[in-house]
Amino acid sequence: MSSRPEIQLQRPALVLSFDCEQIWGFIDLLDDRELSARFPNTPAAYERALRLLCSADVRATWFTVGGLALRESDGPRDARMSELPQDWTRFIRPGNELTAPLWYRRAFIRQLAAANPKQEIGLHGGLTHLIWTDQSTDVLRAEVAAGLAAFRELSIYPRSFSFPRNREMHHRILPEHGLQSYRGRAPILSEKIGDGLPASLMRALDELARATPAPVWPVEKMPGLWNIPSSLFLYPIGRSRTRWIPLSSRLERVKRGIESAMRHRAIFHFCLHVANLAESPDGFGLFESIIEQFTRAREKGDVEILTMTDIATNMETDTERAGSRGSVSSLPEVNIADS
Repeated sequence: MSSRPEIQLQRPALVLSFDCEQIWGFIDLLDDRELSARFPNTPAAYERALRLLCSADVRATWFTVGGLALRESDGPRDARMSELPQDWTRFIRPGNELTAPLWYRRAFIRQLAAANPKQEIGLHGGLTHLIWTDQSTDVLRAEVAAGLAAFRELSIYPRSFSFPRNREMHHRILPEHGLQSYRGRAPILSEKIGDGLPASLMRALDELARATPAPVWPVEKMPGLWNIPSSLFLYPIGRSRTRWIPLSSRLERVKRGIESAMRHRAIFHFCLHVANLAESPDGFGLFESIIEQFTRAREKGDVEILTMTDIATNMETDTERAGSRGSVSSLPEVNIADS
């Protein structure tokens, strides 16, 4: 767990962030049929999640793959993807939101941008969810620029970012493109270990133990770029996982995370992939209960519910008032290796 900061937040905060990727997040793993079998009615899950947030008057950060905002695409032959690796773009299906709704969701992106209360649309990876590991900076700059361009066509200008599959690399590219904050890895042992069986076992043990998620604080990674780490990702809720670890563990860990943030005057940053809510018939019942925990804490006046950009902007304002970046950048790093 990260250590207590020298300077605490004025008030504890709750952050909800979602990775919005549909099939782009599984581009190298699943085809349309396989994705639909694993996550039934994924497009409808996005709309339902948004309705629940709006009805509860809750704002969230939706990290969204740029490809979802495209009106249509020629797939691997699309000029907007010409600077990206062909062994990645070859998976992309041509079409539009009528012929390929798992790939293109322009109407939903418009709906998201018009939602009340206002939701934040961040960028998830870039145009195609290209994994940042082992890519050149030129390729990644092209990926980010093309993703942002897709959103600009809808007058959307993302300021926050999440890395595909949490693979943090080349942070300096982000402020170059006007991105002010990113979601860093949680300060927990399984994230240090990375991928593979040991990390999976560690995450399962944390869930079985209903371990309290780490409180986190913003960290200025470099001038103009804030890391707002995750505290907890929703543990998968498919049948194979809930057979051994009941859904109640997910809700209990959210409760404990909120309480911990309040005790430490910190942030509880809860994250999920929207498609995960379609993985189980009980997914949205769980999601409603999680939202209820957030709103109950807010109604008591104990915490604020903020977006990524809210927090980054507040931190920038505080540093300007203090007259020195050093007074805030002394907040602790969360064990993320610089790259």
